[in-house]
Amino acid sequence: MTRCEAGVGASTMTETFLLLQLDSEGSPYSKVAEILEDMGFRPETEGYDFVYEWGRTASVRETLELADRIQEALRGSRVSFRIESTED
Repeated sequence: MTRCEAGVGASTMTETFLLLQLDSEGSPYSKVAEILEDMGFRPETEGYDFVYEWGRTASVRETLELADRIQEALRGSRVSFRIESTED
């Protein structure tokens, strides 16, 4: 029986993972990392570049709004990104 099935720690929390694709003619990775860390992301080492931990369950609308903020923050830096959110 898992912890959730037993009712232990049953609250779920959303994590949003970010995978970047940088252009060699774009912003340096360190600059991109600084922007994302200022937004609350932290570096991730397991298959993604960054993760945003919501500390609670986030709605689809909230994750879309986060994607909009990422897009705006990285505008002009020649960085493409993919996000994926999961509940743990």
